[in-house]
Amino acid sequence: MGQIVTRVELKRLIDAMKHGHKRVVFTNGCFDILHPGHIRMLEKARSLGDALIVGINSDPSVQEIKGPQRPLIPESERAEVLAALESVDFVTVFGETTPRELIAEILPAILVKGSDWGPDEIIGREEVEAAGGQVISIPLEAGYSTTKLIERIRRLPA
Repeated sequence: MGQIVTRVELKRLIDAMKHGHKRVVFTNGCFDILHPGHIRMLEKARSLGDALIVGINSDPSVQEIKGPQRPLIPESERAEVLAALESVDFVTVFGETTPRELIAEILPAILVKGSDWGPDEIIGREEVEAAGGQVISIPLEAGYSTTKLIERIRRLPA
């Protein structure tokens, strides 16, 4: 089970892991409604290194990206659910609309995104690769989409 940490705590923890020659993996997202596609991606990401860090967008940044009706789940609860997963070591919340600043601060050995992001669209790629790290795209699980799930729920009769 993982821990929810501040960015300052995360930087200290990652520095210690790097000093111990641990491979740090990072991924990020809104994770508004966790579904099996998320779980499988996180498990694959964790298998690539010694520790998996998940950065989640703050509530205001999710609203800016997804619109005023999102997120459905508050950031503290999204972080708690992610931290409870066996594959996740640390969760941190970032307030920016992209994780670029966070990625530049922690410089993980491996940056992971789902295959819905093209190679040139992956935010943080330049920073990670410039520091000698890798960027890995994990294929999405067919049939899973938070947006489509929300749309399906909204169409249900009251």
